[in-house]
Amino acid sequence: MTKPASTQGAGLRDVVAAPSSICFIDGEKGILIYSGYNIHELAENSTFEEVVFLLWNGRLPKKDELDALKAELAANRAVPAEIISMLKAFPKTAVPMDALRTAVSALAFFDPDKGNNTPEARKRQAVRLTAQVGTIVAAIDRIRNGNEPLDPKPELSHAENFLYLLNGNEPSDVEARAFDIALILHADHEFNASTFAARVTAGTLADIYASITSAIGALSGPLHGGANEQVMKMLLDIGSLEKVDEYIANKFAKGEKVMGIGHAVYQTEDPRATYLRRMSEATGQRQGDTKWFDMSKRIEDIVVAEMDKKGKKIRANVDFYSASTYYMLGIPVDLYTPIFAVSRISGWTAHVLEQLGNNKLIRPRSDYQGGMDLKYVPIEER
Repeated sequence: MTKPASTQGAGLRDVVAAPSSICFIDGEKGILIYSGYNIHELAENSTFEEVVFLLWNGRLPKKDELDALKAELAANRAVPAEIISMLKAFPKTAVPMDALRTAVSALAFFDPDKGNNTPEARKRQAVRLTAQVGTIVAAIDRIRNGNEPLDPKPELSHAENFLYLLNGNEPSDVEARAFDIALILHADHEFNASTFAARVTAGTLADIYASITSAIGALSGPLHGGANEQVMKMLLDIGSLEKVDEYIANKFAKGEKVMGIGHAVYQTEDPRATYLRRMSEATGQRQGDTKWFDMSKRIEDIVVAEMDKKGKKIRANVDFYSASTYYMLGIPVDLYTPIFAVSRISGWTAHVLEQLGNNKLIRPRSDYQGGMDLKYVPIEER
């Protein structure tokens, strides 16, 4: 008896699982592309709504198409009253990602296209999910703090709406643009763990809500979406710029990982970190206190210098500077990962739509390491 030959590294590194036109990464050169457009082009010139259209359709929208998408998102941001009632029934100590996962799964009960598997119905479901995830995340935070959820404002952009629903105040243009860029930067990242989980689930012909619930479950892990939370907890633990060097030296001495530094794909700087570094510094300057940026930059400089000595090209990733940026925007630390989902829902739904457009059940083989041809021994003789 022979077993299948192993053709993959640990964690399926460098294994091509399926063709896709949504996202391309060159880890050695630090390039990230959405449907042909470099992330730098999009971050400088685009909006999140444009990027959503791009991921779903493989091209940028014309003005009337963009207007139509904005109108669709605005019309679908409100979530069913039953979902709000369910969120209110959760314990106040519920982890936001757990609450989000459960709420998204429950949305399937109220979808008017439930059971309709046509491409048109799937696109409508993608619109609803993209519109509603931000509303749910904001509602989770308001409810646990004893506040009533707010109604979305149709005249506000996606980024503006989320910050308004969370804080109760419409953001400034600068704050809204900073958050809009953050949404763009997090919108997709090829076959990462959560996206692959969504595609695997979609490949079984489970509905889009099951697929996105799978993605949220994968994102909740600290090795995927939870890293920016850990970065901010580290910054809060350090407390001041003067304590950074000693803190990181102790990390090195204990052989502990510094969260937010290094990436499974990028061998140079994560191109998303380039923008978030600038955003962190600019936000601190606007607020008259660059403490969190200064601490982050010092940590990055120390770790990069140490890794360079060892011949390792390890740089800050998307999570490292998003932590301080979100903190200065007044976003609670345990909402960082749910906010990742507020953006990544656009990429997840794009991949589900692509998977179902030419579906093939995803069924890899394992690299079996166990015994072979063993003989059964009766229990009395063992």
